[in-house]
Amino acid sequence: MEAGPWGVCEEMAILHGGFLLAAKLLQPRPLRELRKADWPVAGPPVADALREIGARRPAPQPPGLWKKQAVAMVWAKVLLPGPPPASLDRGWREDAFFSVGRMIPDVNRTVLFELAKALDVPRLFVQLLLALPWDLRRGELGRLVEYVASETSPADISFFLDVWWEVMKHKEEREDRTASTFSALIRQHGSEPSPDDGLQPPKRFKSDPVSATGPPAATSLLMVLIEGLKKTYRSIALPRMKCYALANLAELLSVFTELEPQGSSLPVAEYLDKVCSIVSLWNSDAESRYHQRGLDEKVREAERSMSLLSTVKLSDEELFAGLYLLRSLLHAWGEELQGTLNNSEELCYESYRLLDALTTFRKNLVCFSETRDLSEDEKPIVLELTQIIEHFLEKTSTSLKSKDSDANLVSSVAMTIIERKLDRHMEMCSIFASEQTWAFSKDWVDCLVKNKTLFQKPELVLKLLETVVNFTVSSQDREAQELQMQVTRAILECYTELSLTDKNEVLSGVLASWGGPGLSLNLQVVMEGFQEDLNVAFNQITQSVSDQGLSRAVASVARLTLLYPEATVKKVCNLAVVNLGAHQFLAQILCSFPALSFLETHDDPGRPRSLVVRCLKEAVWGKLSTAREEEQFLEFLAFLMQPSSAAPLVSPAEVTKAFILPCLKSDCAQIELSLQILGKVLGMQSYPEEHWIKSCYPFPLLLSLCKLLDGYTRYWHQPRDQCFPSLETKDLVVNTLSQLCEVVRAEAAPSPDVWVQSLAWLHRKVASLDWTVGLRLKKFYGDHFKNEVPETLFEICKLPEDEWTSRALPAYGPGSGLLAWMECCCMSTALRETMLTLLTVNVDNPEEVNLFSKGFLVALIQVLPWCSHSEWKRLAHVVQSLLQRQVLHVPYTLEYVQYLPLLNLRPFAHYLQFSVLFLRGFQLLCSSSCSTWLQAEAWLHVVRLYCSSLTDLLGSIKSTAVPPEQPGEDVSPAQEVSFVCIQMFCHVLHVAAMLPDSGCGEPLVVVALEVLSQYEAFSAADTSASHVLRRANERHFLECITDNVADKALRSTLLQKLGRLAA
Repeated sequence: MEAGPWGVCEEMAILHGGFLLAAKLLQPRPLRELRKADWPVAGPPVADALREIGARRPAPQPPGLWKKQAVAMVWAKVLLPGPPPASLDRGWREDAFFSVGRMIPDVNRTVLFELAKALDVPRLFVQLLLALPWDLRRGELGRLVEYVASETSPADISFFLDVWWEVMKHKEEREDRTASTFSALIRQHGSEPSPDDGLQPPKRFKSDPVSATGPPAATSLLMVLIEGLKKTYRSIALPRMKCYALANLAELLSVFTELEPQGSSLPVAEYLDKVCSIVSLWNSDAESRYHQRGLDEKVREAERSMSLLSTVKLSDEELFAGLYLLRSLLHAWGEELQGTLNNSEELCYESYRLLDALTTFRKNLVCFSETRDLSEDEKPIVLELTQIIEHFLEKTSTSLKSKDSDANLVSSVAMTIIERKLDRHMEMCSIFASEQTWAFSKDWVDCLVKNKTLFQKPELVLKLLETVVNFTVSSQDREAQELQMQVTRAILECYTELSLTDKNEVLSGVLASWGGPGLSLNLQVVMEGFQEDLNVAFNQITQSVSDQGLSRAVASVARLTLLYPEATVKKVCNLAVVNLGAHQFLAQILCSFPALSFLETHDDPGRPRSLVVRCLKEAVWGKLSTAREEEQFLEFLAFLMQPSSAAPLVSPAEVTKAFILPCLKSDCAQIELSLQILGKVLGMQSYPEEHWIKSCYPFPLLLSLCKLLDGYTRYWHQPRDQCFPSLETKDLVVNTLSQLCEVVRAEAAPSPDVWVQSLAWLHRKVASLDWTVGLRLKKFYGDHFKNEVPETLFEICKLPEDEWTSRALPAYGPGSGLLAWMECCCMSTALRETMLTLLTVNVDNPEEVNLFSKGFLVALIQVLPWCSHSEWKRLAHVVQSLLQRQVLHVPYTLEYVQYLPLLNLRPFAHYLQFSVLFLRGFQLLCSSSCSTWLQAEAWLHVVRLYCSSLTDLLGSIKSTAVPPEQPGEDVSPAQEVSFVCIQMFCHVLHVAAMLPDSGCGEPLVVVALEVLSQYEAFSAADTSASHVLRRANERHFLECITDNVADKALRSTLLQKLGRLAA
């Protein structure tokens, strides 16, 4: 039969010989008249021939193929009439079956059925049956029923029930050449082929169009089986066969009717238990056809028996016909079968299946009766049958309803399902991954390694990791470590193949189970070489920072993060700080793992709950050594809080609690960086309904910033051994306080009562601080509190009493109003403009103007050392404003002029007055009466503020010195600007000469050189006739002045600059 199903070959000749011998033994009657009783005489030669063919078949052939081909040929011979003599000449050329058909003598269905029985091939028989056209299918099955019902033998019953069971289990499988060829042959020669028949075998139970005389052919096929049982049940004597018949009927009525609930599949654990129970029963039952089969075939068949597909449903009429039959059979056989089933020695697959089928059927019946509107005729049979089944099951020993399977069999079955990819094998992978008792056996390890592609699911990877960790805890010997390494390597390969989303799911599970250390504490064997891998991976990453390299970097970091999350995160944090320009790329890598937003659970209130925040704190916080590192840290942290295209990895609230709240103390070394971080987080949008600031103690946070500002009022009197933020940080504190006030005020509306209480608390606390601190909260307080200022401020300002109130302060005695006014001007631009507007000075009273001007200079000197750069700029604006309004009188003396300059100095008058005011201030500050007032450390700060003002003044002078608009104009400001620069240069040298020797020379050198550079630029622009003489005189004057400078370094530098001017 190698030439194909219908090919003539050596094996066909053997079968031909078997039929010839059978025909000879049956003489004088032909084989087409064979009766059932004749088969023992005529059958052996055919059976022997088939056995010989089977023995000759090479091993690679599919098992049972030769049997199917033999049955197909005999069945085709039965169905197809012999060709008329006239067609013989043409038939051998056109008909593929012609030659084979001529070699097989005419036979009847007795030969077909007995051959199928002898070969014990009900499954192959059903495959060929269901390959027939619809009209033939029911007829052939009906003839089998009639054959079995006549002269019924136990073998007939067994074959009939096997065929019934195979009909229910049949599924569409991959293309079967024999069945396809058989189907095509029958359709080609059939007398009434269906108009839509093709060469492919039809799908199982595909309904024909409903005829006017009967139900669809598929359901009719099921009814043929039920009718067959009605005809043969009296011939069923063996309890085993009775269980078989009842189980078939119960399952048919459960699955192929409206009784079965939708989506009622078994849980996978119960499913596995049933498969194992079936396999165990076949192992112990020598009478089962599967007893000698291998485990693979047993498991495959057990799965088939549990995976019935209901593609059609019986009608209600057919259903109730089946219910009546089941009731009758339970009445007739129930008592006998209870005795059999209660005998544990007689437990077999058929009895197990009966109990299982009846249990399921009873549940379906109950559900059916509750959900269906049954008629009066239908209710009694449903109720009675339910009670009969319940009674039957109650009288049966529960120990027989299932058979316990040993653990080895269960694991072997599960692994077989996985390796062969049978039904529900993916669900079986879940049990395989988590079942501790199977883990790390040789078969378990081999199954995992061979089928690792099936385990590339996040939930399976997680379960496998849990299993490995549990095994590691209990097993520490060398062999166990080798197995652990092998298994872990396979799991990591599965993890590597996952998508980034799935990797994050696994990482979330690892963090939830083992926290920040991840697998590092439990999988020591895979941690060997981890540090080296970590270093190599990040060296490669930092050397190839690019958007194109991001996906590769994320992939390489994913494995490291799984093994030891916190070590990997700490490495990223450290590199983000020390690697110039790599911080954003590294932040992108971390943000690719949203699972790292994991919050740890612990009882330590001082320890961050966010894993990433904790790693940042432990790895780099307090170890930042340069401003560049602090800047990169700040930008790295900001990106983690608000990445461009990912979910935030850390929340502003966590950052605030970790890096800000603990550090808002004046002696904290990281206070400036903390304030910068606070500014960043306050500037970020908050989308949730409730702002994150509410969880960060906003009012105590405000109070902390207020206390910091209060500390600046005693800045130069702080103990030298106490760390306090520099005056350069004061502006940062002020700006941060303003930001925080805006954010907190925006959250006031939802709970006004709480808001008022909180404001009162803050007002009470701030009252003990310097009055300027409370005034900074003016906008924040709103209308709840008036602005509290020293009483003396009312003496020089017209303050509206509905907004302002006086406060008795001992430090502000008589005459201190101008000092308080100037402190107000420092606070903000808005308050400065308010103070300038409310200032009351009678410019028509010379004495008042003089007193005001002298008091102004004293107040300016008092405020100067405590000013930040922003505050000093506001005061400089106040000076300019008062000079322009001619409220402030600053006379300009010609102490640095050898001759009266005939120049237009009016546009530059205020600049000269400003420079002289500074000079008078330093003369007062450096006088004997004030020599001990200022701390030595304060001088450098004061000089820097002075120099920054002179730099701004030079810029203003330059912008004022606009060149003439008309080329013909002879007016040029070059001489005037040169004169002003010379005066300023002299003022700077005068200040330098008065200062104590406290390391203040550097800022003065820089500003003096700036003045000379501006002088050089404008002097060179002078095109007047006497410009050469004038320039020589001015240079000589500057050199003489510089020669008198006591500071050698300053004198030398300035003389060098002047020397280049001469050149």
